[in-house]
Amino acid sequence: MAQKKIGLACTICGSRNYTKPAGSKNRTDRLEVKKFCKYCGKHTTHKETR
Repeated sequence: MAQKKIGLACTICGSRNYTKPAGSKNRTDRLEVKKFCKYCGKHTTHKETR
């Protein structure tokens, strides 16, 4: 069975740079992680997209 994935989009430019496996099903708020955006050229906050 294939594992579901969630996309992470940069809050500055909106590009979807990263994917993560969808772990817990009982999480109500969206994941927010600080990652490097290759388009902005700096570390920015990336939020979960649906």
